[in-house]
Amino acid sequence: CFQISCQGATSITTFAVFLCDKIAPALRQAIYNKTALAIAQDMKGKSPDFSGNRSSLEVCILRYLAEEENFEKFKEYLRYPREFLERYIETCVEKYCLDKNRRLEKFLDYSLNQHYESIQLAVFASTNIVKDRKDRNDKISLWLDEFCRALGEVLNLPRRDLKSLEHQEVTDIEFLNNAMTEALVPIRDHLREGFATADMSSFERQPHTILAEQFAGCWAHCPFCGAVCTNTMMDHDGDHQVFFHRPQVLTGYKWHKTDNLVIDICSSSVTSDCSFRIDGDRWIPYKKYREAGLPYSTWNILPDTSMQAYWQWFVSHFRTDIEKWYNGKFHGKGEIPASWQIITKQQALEKLQ
Repeated sequence: CFQISCQGATSITTFAVFLCDKIAPALRQAIYNKTALAIAQDMKGKSPDFSGNRSSLEVCILRYLAEEENFEKFKEYLRYPREFLERYIETCVEKYCLDKNRRLEKFLDYSLNQHYESIQLAVFASTNIVKDRKDRNDKISLWLDEFCRALGEVLNLPRRDLKSLEHQEVTDIEFLNNAMTEALVPIRDHLREGFATADMSSFERQPHTILAEQFAGCWAHCPFCGAVCTNTMMDHDGDHQVFFHRPQVLTGYKWHKTDNLVIDICSSSVTSDCSFRIDGDRWIPYKKYREAGLPYSTWNILPDTSMQAYWQWFVSHFRTDIEKWYNGKFHGKGEIPASWQIITKQQALEKLQ
């Protein structure tokens, strides 16, 4: 319990220091919370990768993967698209905040200045309200009520945590105003010093998590090719659907009793007379794929024979890696067309939509 043993100016100064010690951790938390939101908002507005919807972000990720030409990264993306997207966002946020411009420090400093001004205004407003009250003897209790109310939307400073302060006999409320102003300065300076070496681990709620939430949506995978549902709602009504399906080899499909990898896309397969096998030995015509039950019955695969040049380039470029990955061969029914093999990376990227 806090007790003031001295009187007058010393007691008021001690009170102010004690209150500022209570404010310090709440201020730090508020600054990092506000900064996390500010970084996410800033990147959504300024970074081309994050200025659109999830489909446009997917295009940015595919561009990044093509430029890297790292097959292991492609594998991660194809197997775990959601986790890959989240890691991609995290990496982009770290680069944005911790590059040579040290944007993180600037964001934190800006937030500190805003909060510091809010606290000073709360001190001033509380003092103005309480100083001339003749009807109350417990002026410090009233001052604390007003102070916590004024800071309610700025800091998480529960009034109940200041119970030990409210019975102190601080009568010179105007002097308290000055004492608080002085006691806040070292708090501000100490926080500012820490910002110079701050990193992303200082955030309780990470900016990349906030940013990733803005690209939430359905993460159901097409049971044939693995393409992710493009619906922007997690638990949406109706069937899953995608703009473009991919060669089924990307999920390891082979032609029955062969090592021939399947280069067909599901949207052309559903117009064919081919069948696929489930539960070991049950064959379902592609045209009646919904009869296969879950998850097939929750997808609407529209007939479409067109395929993105991007995946044609990918299959041709990483032919050997894909064959090793799935222990199959691009021959026989899986022969890669000559038209795919002449597509350059630049052409694939130009046609990416």
